Amino acid sequence: MKKITFIGAGSFGFTRSLVRDVLTFDAFRDAEIRLMDIDSTRLAYSERAVRKIIEKGNYPATVKATLSRAEALEGADGVVITILSGGPDIFRNDIEIPKKYGIDICVGDTRGPSGIFRFLRTAPAMLEICRDIEKYCPDAVVLNYTNPMAMLCRYIQSETKANITGLCHSVQGTAEMLAQWIGAPIGEITYTCAGINHQAFYLEYKWNGKDAYPLIREAVKRPEIYNKEQVRNEMFLGLDYYVTESSGHNSEYNAWFRKRPDLLEKYCTHGTNWNPGKHAYILNEYFEREVDAKWMKDIEEWLKKDDFDLARGGEYAACIFNAVFGDHTPYEFNANLRNFGLIDNLPQGCCVEVPAMATRAGIRPFRIGSLPDHLAVLVNTSARCEELAVEGCIEGDKRKIFHAVLFDPLTSAVLSIAETKQMVDEMFEAGKDYLGYFK
Repeated sequence: MKKITFIGAGSFGFTRSLVRDVLTFDAFRDAEIRLMDIDSTRLAYSERAVRKIIEKGNYPATVKATLSRAEALEGADGVVITILSGGPDIFRNDIEIPKKYGIDICVGDTRGPSGIFRFLRTAPAMLEICRDIEKYCPDAVVLNYTNPMAMLCRYIQSETKANITGLCHSVQGTAEMLAQWIGAPIGEITYTCAGINHQAFYLEYKWNGKDAYPLIREAVKRPEIYNKEQVRNEMFLGLDYYVTESSGHNSEYNAWFRKRPDLLEKYCTHGTNWNPGKHAYILNEYFEREVDAKWMKDIEEWLKKDDFDLARGGEYAACIFNAVFGDHTPYEFNANLRNFGLIDNLPQGCCVEVPAMATRAGIRPFRIGSLPDHLAVLVNTSARCEELAVEGCIEGDKRKIFHAVLFDPLTSAVLSIAETKQMVDEMFEAGKDYLGYFK
């Protein structure tokens, strides 16, 4: 019997779908699923969902929900981490303080001022979790889905011995989107994708072994395709390689789309992922769901359903577990790991997103070599800002955090040095309850 633990199991949709995927493998039909969260209400909902999945699939698996991290981790073979540090009020500060200074952020969970302060708030909790992993299940395969992915993985991989790999669904999700645009079955598509999380690029994208980029270029000429991903399609037309994460995210990682009202109107208002009139669509939707408890109503509706699908989804986690400690079928995916000889023209030791293979021997990344020079300029800026942020976190150095924000492309396109310093100081003050480890 394999033991698979979910830390942050109150993330209802994600926990539900990942457990469903795990149980589709014969090696895990009788697994012990352990759910842990600090929110007893959300945890209870997830437990009910997992029991419903087990019952419908007639699996011999068992489920145990607990508020004790030690109890959840003891002897675990695999661990999935999906946590959120802080509620909607502190999350609002990540978005609304920069907005006050003229930095219009869309999502704010990955990099830039919002992503950096989300990282600083989450890092202590992640460190505590991984210290417990070292103590209670040191050999476990640990998969992190918590954002900001790159900074958290870089931090944990340098500060602990936990066998942790970061996962994001943007790589396979975008690959499927591009396949649909050119009319290709996804099973006939192969690709090489590398960079950093949310700024990885398809260095090759082939259909039955033939370069499919000419077909993608033709596809984005069609208005109905172009308008689906205005930011990413503009980036593709300018950079010649397609980036993984959505237009909403990528619009805030560079200086091209959100620094002026006319650019926001042109590129960031009318296509997929945009909610007109709201500068941060995810923030507003999230806050509104919390205020009116809509999330509870959505969960209750799902728990009443009997027609849900038990088929495996597209997330990596279950397939990785199966490759390492299940039936050992090798599995190739994209992993977030530190850059030791993987990408030559990105900082040594930073967190990169590269192809990797999971086998019974563990997870092994593939060496990429160099990114195209112009992509390296863009990605280096983000990666080096992330490195500064992680160093500042480890050292408790506010000055390094200021520098990490200062060189963020969107921030530097909008603010002066003095204005950036004032904004960073205000964000430290707003998050002081979480940031006491800074000098």
